[in-house]
Amino acid sequence: MFLSHIYTFLVTFTHCVFFKVYCSSSEFSLDGDYLLGGLFPVHEIQHATPLLSPEANECFRHTLSKSGYLMFQVMRFAVEEINNSTTLLPNVSLGYDIFDYCSDTKNFQSVFSFISQNGSIKPQEKLNSHQPKVIALTGPYGSTRTITIAPLVTMDLIPLVNYGATSYTLSDKLRYPSFIRTIPSNKDLIQMIIRIIQWFGWNWVAFLRDPDIYSEDGLQLFNSYIKNTGICLAFHEVLSQSSNYSLTFQKINRLNINVIVVFTGSQYAKNIIKEAIANNIRNKVWIASETWSMNQQLPKEPGLEKIGTIVGITERILSLPGFHEFIYKAKGTTEIYTNDNAESEIQMKTCNQYYIINEDPTFSFAIYSAIYTIAHALHKVLRCDINECRTNITVKPYMLLVEMKQLDFPLSGRQVKYDVNGDPAAVSYAVVLWHTETNPPWIQMVGTYETHPEITFTINNSLMPWRNNTAVPFSNCSVECKEGFSRERVGYHDCCFLCKKCPQNNYVNYSRDPYSCFSCGQSERFDGSSMTCKPRSVVYLQFTEIPSFALIFCNACLITFLFAMLFIFAFNYNTPVVRSAGGIMCFLMLVCMIMSCLSVFFFFGEPTAVKCGLRNLLFGFFNPICLSCLAVRAFQIVCVFKMAADYPNVHRVWVKYNGQWVSLVSLSVFHFFVCVSWMTFGPPKPFVDFVSFKDFGFFTCAKGHVISISMVAFVNIFLGSVCIGFAYVARDLPKNYSESKSITFSLVFFIVIWIFFFTVFFLINSKDILFVNALAQIATTYAILFSYFIPNSYIMLFQQEKNTAAYFQTSIQTYTQTISIG
Repeated sequence: MFLSHIYTFLVTFTHCVFFKVYCSSSEFSLDGDYLLGGLFPVHEIQHATPLLSPEANECFRHTLSKSGYLMFQVMRFAVEEINNSTTLLPNVSLGYDIFDYCSDTKNFQSVFSFISQNGSIKPQEKLNSHQPKVIALTGPYGSTRTITIAPLVTMDLIPLVNYGATSYTLSDKLRYPSFIRTIPSNKDLIQMIIRIIQWFGWNWVAFLRDPDIYSEDGLQLFNSYIKNTGICLAFHEVLSQSSNYSLTFQKINRLNINVIVVFTGSQYAKNIIKEAIANNIRNKVWIASETWSMNQQLPKEPGLEKIGTIVGITERILSLPGFHEFIYKAKGTTEIYTNDNAESEIQMKTCNQYYIINEDPTFSFAIYSAIYTIAHALHKVLRCDINECRTNITVKPYMLLVEMKQLDFPLSGRQVKYDVNGDPAAVSYAVVLWHTETNPPWIQMVGTYETHPEITFTINNSLMPWRNNTAVPFSNCSVECKEGFSRERVGYHDCCFLCKKCPQNNYVNYSRDPYSCFSCGQSERFDGSSMTCKPRSVVYLQFTEIPSFALIFCNACLITFLFAMLFIFAFNYNTPVVRSAGGIMCFLMLVCMIMSCLSVFFFFGEPTAVKCGLRNLLFGFFNPICLSCLAVRAFQIVCVFKMAADYPNVHRVWVKYNGQWVSLVSLSVFHFFVCVSWMTFGPPKPFVDFVSFKDFGFFTCAKGHVISISMVAFVNIFLGSVCIGFAYVARDLPKNYSESKSITFSLVFFIVIWIFFFTVFFLINSKDILFVNALAQIATTYAILFSYFIPNSYIMLFQQEKNTAAYFQTSIQTYTQTISIG
C-alpha cells in the first residue's frame, strides 16, 4: 500500500510538472432548480475490516479509484450539457449533490441526506406531502451497495436510476418499485456468456465468484440457464481475500477444465488473474464479466500472456462527444472535496486528464443515459415545449417515476427505453479480446450481441488467435461420440460419458436422446453408410412414365374399340347376329365395359379420396354387371336349347316373365347394395404404404372395409363360376349360336389374367404392382371384347351372308336333326 502511494505521487508529479498539465478543481455540489443525487466510488476500500460498533466511513482515507473518478465526472458533464440545452429543459436548471460512496454498509449518511426533507426524515410520510432533498438519484456502483440502500429510497418512490448494479434481484418491482437501471441485468449478461460457450462448442466450465450479491446472483442465473443447453458446471467456488487460490487452480487442472468464467468485481478479478500468473496456469480461456473486461491496468500485468486467452463482455462503448473537452477545460489543480455531511474537506492533488481520458469507459454511457432519463422525465412532468417549462408545477419524485416507465428517446445513436421491470428494453453487448502478447497490450472487439430489433449474436472467428494451437481450445468432459454411437453416462454430469455403438439398423437422435439407440420410424429408412435414418421418398404412378403412357394409350384404344362396337351393333340392331348375341343386353355390356375402362385413368397421379373411390368403384361395380349379363346370357342359351325340350314349363315361365332381365336386375341390385356398404363403412382412402416397401413409401389407395371388399370379390367369383357352368352345358349348340364358347373363352381369359395378377402380387413387392393391377383390368375387358364381340362384329362386317334369318334357321334345323338321330 505504501509503495502504491509513492507510485501514484511520482506519476502525478511527473505528468503535472514535466508535461505542464494543469489540473482544475472539481466540485461535488451544484445549485439548481431541481437537485439530483449521485453516488460514486471515487475512493475504494481495498480490505474491509469488520467492526463491532457502528461507524461512519471516511472515504478520502482510502485509495483513489480512477474509474470511480471518471464516473463522477461523467455525471457532472451530463448535467452541464443538459443545462446548456435550449430544448430539453429550456428555462430550468439541474443541480446535483454527489457523495463519494466507497463502502457497502457504511455510507448511509449520504442516503439519509438525499431522502430527508429540510434535514429531517419523517417515517410514514404521505407521498403527496413528502418533498425529499432530491427528485431522483443515480448510483451507487455495485449490486451489494445498491441493494443495501435501495429500500430506503424506493419506500418513498424516489427514482433510483442506477448505472452499475446488475443483480437480477433488483428487477423485482414488488421489492424495488422505483428502481430503474440503464445497464443490462445479470440475466442478459449470463445469457451472453452461455452464447459464447456454445459458440465454441465448450461444455465443461468453471465458475469463480466473490462473496458479494452480484456474483451470487450470477451463479444462480448461470445454473438456471444452462439447463437443457448441454453445458455442465464442472466446478465453482467463492473466493474471498483469504481463499487458497493455489488449491482452487489445482482442482481446475485436475478436472481438465480449460474455460473459466470469472464473474467477480474488479478487485477480486485482479486477485484471481495475479494468482493464476503466480501459480503458472497455462492456456486457459478466461471469460470476463463486464465489471473487469475493459480494465486498463490489468492487461499490463507481467506474465499475463502466458495464462491463455481472455475474452470479455462489455456494453457497446459509445463515445460522449465533448467529454474530453469538458475534462481539459478544468483549471490547473483539482481539489476533490469529500462532501460527507459537509463536515470534512480534504484536498487531494491529482490530474484530471491523466486519471480519466484513458480509464475504463464501461459505465460512462450508463451514467450519461441515467442523467438524461431523469431530465426527460422532468421534461414530461413540467410539460416543457421548445421554449419553456411550466415552473408552477410542484414536482414530486413519484411523478418522474411514472414518466420514466414510458420513455423512449434516442441518445448518442442508441434508443433509451425500459421494460416493465425497469431494465433496458434494448441490450447491446460487445465481445472483446485481450491482446496481451503485444506491447502495449490492447483490447479488440471481436463479436456483438443485439436484442433490438431482433436477437443477433456473432463472433468473428478469424480474430481469435488461440494460444499455441490453431484450433479452438478443448474444454469438454468427453469427446463427442461418432455417428452411430450412443452415450453411456459416467458419473454425475451429463457431459461425461462413454461411447457405445448402436446395434445394426439403429441410430442415435442426439436432439431427442443421445443416450439411447432408436430403430427407424415407419416413414424413415436406415442408411448404413451414415448410421442415420433418412426420410423415405414417397412414390406413386406418374402419368409421365413410359409404361404408364403405354397403358393409357392401350386403354384409350380399348375405349375406342368399344364405342366402335356400340356403333356396329346399333347399326345392325335388327339382324340375327345381334339378337343372337343378346340384343339390347349387348349395349348394357358395352356401356359397363366402357365405364370399367374409365377406372384405369385414376391409377395415375397423386392419389386423392375422389381418385381412390372412382378407381375402385367403377371397375368394382360395372365389371360384375358385365359378368352378370354374360351369366344370364349363358343361362338363356341353355334355357332355349336344353330346357325348352326337357322342362317346357320352366322355359315358359322364363319367357313369360322376362327371366333374363329379372335375374340381371336382381343381381345388379344386390351388387349395388354391396358397393354402397363398401363405400359407406370403409371407402378406399389414400395412404402411404411404408410396410410393404423397404426403401420408399408407396402412395396408393387402401381397399377399404374387409367384409365389403370380400363380398365384391365373392360376387365376381360366383358370376364367373356360373358363366363357366352354363357355358359348359351349352358347348354343343349350333355353330351360329356359339356365344357359349365365346363366354367360355372370355371367362378362361378372365381367370388366367387374375391368377397371373395375384401371383405377381404375392411374389413381387414393387410399386409396379399397381401398374399390373391396371393392366389386368384392361386385359379383362380386352378378353371379353375379342372373345365375345369381335367375332360377331366380323360376321356383321365381312360375312353378311351368315347374318340372315334363313341361315340361322338352317343351323337350328340341322342341330335338331342331329339331336333326334342321336
